[in-house]
Amino acid sequence: MTPFEAATSDTGALTPADALDRLRRIDEALSQVVVGQSGLMRRLLTALFAAIPYSFASGEERAGCGHVLIEGVPGVAKTLTATTLARLISADFQRIQLTPDLMPADVIGTRIYDATASTFRVERGPVFTNILLADEINRATPKTQSALLEAMQERQVTIADATFTLPDPFWVLATQNPVEHEGVYLLPEAQLDRFSMMVRVGYPTQADELRMLRQGTSHVTLEHLVTPSDVVAIRQLIQQQVHVDDKIPEYIVRLGHATRKPADVGLEDLQELLLLGLSPRSYQHVLALSRVTAFLEGRDHVLPADVKAIFPDVARHRLVRSVRAEAEAIETDSMVARILDAVPIP
Repeated sequence: MTPFEAATSDTGALTPADALDRLRRIDEALSQVVVGQSGLMRRLLTALFAAIPYSFASGEERAGCGHVLIEGVPGVAKTLTATTLARLISADFQRIQLTPDLMPADVIGTRIYDATASTFRVERGPVFTNILLADEINRATPKTQSALLEAMQERQVTIADATFTLPDPFWVLATQNPVEHEGVYLLPEAQLDRFSMMVRVGYPTQADELRMLRQGTSHVTLEHLVTPSDVVAIRQLIQQQVHVDDKIPEYIVRLGHATRKPADVGLEDLQELLLLGLSPRSYQHVLALSRVTAFLEGRDHVLPADVKAIFPDVARHRLVRSVRAEAEAIETDSMVARILDAVPIP
């Protein structure tokens, strides 16, 4: 029996055991629709319930969900997983199919002149929602991509001279195809850093593909398992209940420092291959995601193994390779793996 399963409440309030049960039910419901992508589903749940700090106003720290960039070839259930998860949450959901001709106003909204009232009114865009699916985000121009920066980081949108607060939770899921090079625009580092994780989705195994064909989805009935307020409550509960030892932040900082100066951990050859390492903001993401990783395992404390499990997904899109590394086709994942091996576990 885990510490959370033993927890009870006499007041009817949400307990860790209740929260863990709901997360497992969501995972089981996803598995009925999406076959062979358990890693993606676990990462999405981890990001959804993570408390990522994004603002400090009126003496109060604010936190929200971790945005996720999903990369994979067409047909591996990227969009299906995102839309299915959204249906399991009784929250507002909007999907944007990004194209080169999409304008920022099509995302955040704009001011429209109302002739009958002789004044301007604000027409809100699809970004005003709980869950936003930005499908094929790399097909949008940098101008349109930048429209999401304020929303993703500050959880607010500025239209003309007015600023509007987005609902809580506000969660961005974006997909991109890594194999097409025509009609696409690379996401700039500032945009990539707003995503807590970049999850790469591969092909399922042959056994999973066979089960997918035999099983189908016509028998599946999806029900709302959590509400937006439940998401916020579970997020806060994880933040409060999962203990973080002082050595865990030290371990995270050492890992981040090693991405900037790999020579300090004996990886001199990586010094010329990496131009940019992790930002201080990403440390907060690693810590928050590690809490949820521990919670999903039924533990009330974070282990270094939780940090190591989540670190590649946090780091792979933030590291900038040198021209030499790109020419030699040295992937960031292999560099991250070497850094994890080189930095001692506390």
